[in-house]
Amino acid sequence: MLRTLVAAAAAALLATAAAAQSYPTRPVKIIVPFAAGGPADVYARVLAQKLESDLHQPFVVEDKPGGGSIVGTQVVAQAEPDGYTLLMMSNTHTVNESLIPNKSFQLMRDFVPVAPVNSSDLVLVVNPSVPVKTLKELIALAKAKPGVLNYASSGPGTPYHMAGELFKAMAGVNIVHVPYKGSSGARTDVLGGQVQMMFDAITTMAPNVEAGKVRALGTTGKVRSTVLPNVPTVSEAGVPGYEAVIWLGIMAPKGTPRPIIDKLNAEIRKAVDSPEVKGAWAKQGAVGMSMSPDEFGEFLRGDIDKWAKIVKISGARRDR
Repeated sequence: MLRTLVAAAAAALLATAAAAQSYPTRPVKIIVPFAAGGPADVYARVLAQKLESDLHQPFVVEDKPGGGSIVGTQVVAQAEPDGYTLLMMSNTHTVNESLIPNKSFQLMRDFVPVAPVNSSDLVLVVNPSVPVKTLKELIALAKAKPGVLNYASSGPGTPYHMAGELFKAMAGVNIVHVPYKGSSGARTDVLGGQVQMMFDAITTMAPNVEAGKVRALGTTGKVRSTVLPNVPTVSEAGVPGYEAVIWLGIMAPKGTPRPIIDKLNAEIRKAVDSPEVKGAWAKQGAVGMSMSPDEFGEFLRGDIDKWAKIVKISGARRDR
């Protein structure tokens, strides 16, 4: 009996390894639970193109926004764990573990880490109609007029939202969150002056800064961005110790065979480390991230803990 069980287990492992070796044999879907045009969508398409070229099967990006990433993420949670449905996720997901605790899935229970993709700083911008030219002037204006200034975000729990909540807490100001269904709508209304400001990804907002359509008051990394080197960090401009970034990664449904996870991890790392991708992303202010699945898992757990503390301190809620 024992020999039979051992033989069956060995046969199953061999079958899984063989399936992973030939993977993929048909199109793979990358679900982006955010609106088209944002960083997750843009970089998912870059990654998909590289994986398609290297693995000789279509990698199809599908945008399924809604519910602050909940709608598209739920689709992946319910998918077959066979490596043919992947999730492009971000720190929105690690924030949502504490911001939306009663959702139908849990990140580390219902998904497995595959690989990180990249990270980039945000930039705090204001519409030119706002009568400030420095971060300190913005803080002074916000304190003089509490609850009057608004900041846009791509939705509750997103890095744009949490960057704003962290800023409110650390700068001691009362500015009003205006959530959108995606970063494109938020960006459009800041450019149009319907909302005064937002924290946005440097990768998408920098061209508008350079064109004078918005005024940049600070970037959110530890050091100045190479894309906007003349813009101080928020920390050096008036809120010491402030830091907030946006990062992206790939996860798969729980139960996806480890050999497939390992193969995807190796291919994604190869894509992220390729000279053409690194060079293109550097010009946009994005930096590739490279970790094993286990290292990425540790990173995710640490980020969940980090944002749980910030959600508690800031009093951030999903409804505002």
